Amino acid sequence: MIANALLIALAVVLACLFGLMGELKFLVPYKRLIFHQYGTVLLAWLGILFLNLFATVYWIQRKFFLKDTGRKLRHIDDQASGGHTSMPLPNGDWNAR
Repeated sequence: MIANALLIALAVVLACLFGLMGELKFLVPYKRLIFHQYGTVLLAWLGILFLNLFATVYWIQRKFFLKDTGRKLRHIDDQASGGHTSMPLPNGDWNAR
């Protein structure tokens, strides 16, 4: 789930960066000056954006894709501990093979 959130957040950030690169072509002659003076601010903003996107995607995945997981796991645990298994247990000793 963390890997999926990282992948989605990275894809969104890259899409935003490529979109900005297309829109800000007129700043290409000044890129050295902009990166020199505002590079740390831009990098910090990019890091904060990535962390917020990651946290949002992770929260959405936990909220909607893990719905009723606890109830389902409890049901499986009750079946396993109650002797109601869907697979028959083998007859014989496992160490004999």
